Amino acid sequence: MTGAPVARVLAIAGSDSGGGAGIQADIKTISALGGYAMTAITALTAQNTQGVFGVHAAPPDFIRHQIRLLLEDIGADAIKTGMLHSAEVIGAVVEEVARLAPELPLVVDPVMVAKGGHPLLEPSAIAALRTLLLPRATLLTPNLPEAEALSGRTISRPEQMAEAGRALLALGAKAVLMKGGHFEGPEVTDFLVTEAGLRRFSHPRRATTSTHGTGCTLASAIATGLGQGLGLDAAVERGIAFVAAAMAQAPGLGKGHGPLAHTITVRPFP
Repeated sequence: MTGAPVARVLAIAGSDSGGGAGIQADIKTISALGGYAMTAITALTAQNTQGVFGVHAAPPDFIRHQIRLLLEDIGADAIKTGMLHSAEVIGAVVEEVARLAPELPLVVDPVMVAKGGHPLLEPSAIAALRTLLLPRATLLTPNLPEAEALSGRTISRPEQMAEAGRALLALGAKAVLMKGGHFEGPEVTDFLVTEAGLRRFSHPRRATTSTHGTGCTLASAIATGLGQGLGLDAAVERGIAFVAAAMAQAPGLGKGHGPLAHTITVRPFP
């Protein structure tokens, strides 16, 4: 065997039957960036580009079983979480990760609502996400509605993103990537907030409806970078570039919010 070991990335999230988000986006992204993808599936969803039409939740003990088997056998270099729909599921995931992989980078995508508006997190689970999962996060990647729900702050102007990010740091997350895609304008600005300061990432807004799974894709891309030994800034920068490339080459599928072109970007990516 030659070359550096492949980064093992465990994605703990729900399945997207449409293939654009969730576990499917995680697997494609991790693979495209040269990692080895493993999965603990938290729920099955019936969805397409027009919305989520049904959710079948996995029992917490079965989710524990998946995580335990993978970490005790294959191991991991980074972990990414997505849809964790209930307080019981969040508790189960946190306990297994704390027991078996407490030092690993953990990227938390706090999935609350699907692109079409379907809730993916029970209201009672927000407190568990805030008190149990955030304190373990190497990086939290909320969009604006998620950041508002977790921080308890209204974010109506871009400059308020940094303030909300610092409030989320106070809840225990080691770093927060505040995503600015919900604001209008020709440019999208994201803020990486850490105890060391603030870094701004700006890029042109792409006029497209192929935006399904952008959050899952970004979080998985960053987790892969961390698992490969990149520093946080470099992993975030590459993750944002990967999402932009996948959006630019999107195949235009479906009648709603279409998927990205994860696998078109499989060719060597910087």
